[in-house]
Amino acid sequence: MPQKTTSTASLVTRQLLHVGCGPARPDRLPAFFQSSEWRETRLDIDPNVNPDIIGSISDLSAVAKASVDAIWSSHNLEHLNAYEVPVALAEFKRVLKPNGFALISVPDLRAVARHIANDQLTSTLYQSAAGPITALDIVFGHQASQAAGNHFMAHRTGFTCSTLGQCLLNAGFNEVRVHEGRYWDLWAIATMPKASSKLFNQLAGVIQ
Repeated sequence: MPQKTTSTASLVTRQLLHVGCGPARPDRLPAFFQSSEWRETRLDIDPNVNPDIIGSISDLSAVAKASVDAIWSSHNLEHLNAYEVPVALAEFKRVLKPNGFALISVPDLRAVARHIANDQLTSTLYQSAAGPITALDIVFGHQASQAAGNHFMAHRTGFTCSTLGQCLLNAGFNEVRVHEGRYWDLWAIATMPKASSKLFNQLAGVIQ
């Protein structure tokens, strides 16, 4: 009687390291990462959000070298001091596999500066799950969260399209593309040397 065989391709799971993850909300992951192909590992500096790994994005020592296929970093780098950003990006690169990539979003200071120049520092720019967001929140961190005692939400640095791209190139990523988002933010894809050439097209729908 012929034996059943199982395709090894169907058993392959790709590792997603979600840094600065906040509370567990799988539905808020970019759609690209929501398939059964991906397994999310959550890392956050705040133990109250029950991450898989407690730690800072500038110290991923709990994660093995070349062990993850992708990193998702949503609005984290701006919480570091400027001199810590290269350290964090070096850690991103260290833990990624040779064919891996990082997907990163941060506030776009150039976009929000237009509102500040027009004296709209505290005007509501858009509504988020956390409530109304102002230029003040984008530059210095969500004020209501900080007032409630979450001091991790303070912002200590910022980026424009060109400075974010240059930081990623300086970190040694093979190819970097940065796009302006819809919510006064920037989205970057940074690839390792052996990443698929199809990756940028596959992620095109993720960039907001």
